[in-house]
Amino acid sequence: MPDADRSPQTLEILKAAAHALARASSLEAGLGRLLAATAEALDAKSGVLLLADPDRAGLAVGAMHAVDAGTAEALAAAAAAGDHPAARSIARRELIVDGGATYVPLVVQRDGGQLGLGVLAIDRPGRPALGPTEQAVLEAAADLAAAAIDRARADSLAIERSEWLQRVSHSDPLTGLANARTFGRVLELELARAGRQRGEVSVAIFDVDGLGRMNSEAGHNVGDDVLREVAAVLTESIRLVDTVARWGADEFALIAPGSAGLTVARRVLDAVGGVPALAGRGVTVSAGLARFPTDGTTGEELLGAAARALSSAKAGGPASISEAVAG
Repeated sequence: MPDADRSPQTLEILKAAAHALARASSLEAGLGRLLAATAEALDAKSGVLLLADPDRAGLAVGAMHAVDAGTAEALAAAAAAGDHPAARSIARRELIVDGGATYVPLVVQRDGGQLGLGVLAIDRPGRPALGPTEQAVLEAAADLAAAAIDRARADSLAIERSEWLQRVSHSDPLTGLANARTFGRVLELELARAGRQRGEVSVAIFDVDGLGRMNSEAGHNVGDDVLREVAAVLTESIRLVDTVARWGADEFALIAPGSAGLTVARRVLDAVGGVPALAGRGVTVSAGLARFPTDGTTGEELLGAAARALSSAKAGGPASISEAVAG
């Protein structure tokens, strides 16, 4: 077909690009349709889209048309060499012709500069060189592919950031445990379930003995190490049904459904007591325990009862545990 008469093929490429950008079930499906339309419009025997991986060096196959996976992977491996026409096309940001193959870089503007996302390669063995209009069609297809890839990666990054923010909003940054807000929500759910089933729930508050003095004498870095170590021991000591959280500066809180709360709390005290000394100091915790419904029927009542029990425990010395007094 004459170089100047490409309207139907160009329309197919635009349709495929629109599908890739707005309606494709996946980026791979959209790029595959765009690549096929481009190769057919330019009478190419085959085509491959190679994508630059943002996390590692080299190129990966993003889409292929009329070529087997082994050949496409071999091209991706070969293109990793700096002297390969695909690599030169990306580095120079320009269309490169090598025999019957033509390579066009996938480029987008980012922060005032150009970001290379990969390369679109088509093979036209035995065919005349691309004319100006055909080159323009190929470069437009590459730009549309770059736009689709860039948008998909931006969407993926936004999802990852949203998930990260979701995790951060529910966890304590120092220990990785649930934070107080998350603990409160879980406690509400457990109390509601126990109320329906006429079951029990224990709430315990653990205090790291002498952490304030340790911070003053050895530094806050040592104190932070202690908190992380205690958090790790808590995680290993509780049951799958239990929930543990960072509750205060040197406190942790536990929700233990059922009647085994005291057993779990004692297990935590014993496990923390077995932690090797940090900065020459032994690590212990004291605990106060309250039970639903005996010591309270709301989260606030149970936490208050557990806090009072903790005060009694600390009055008895390090590594002590006390239960709330009903009423």
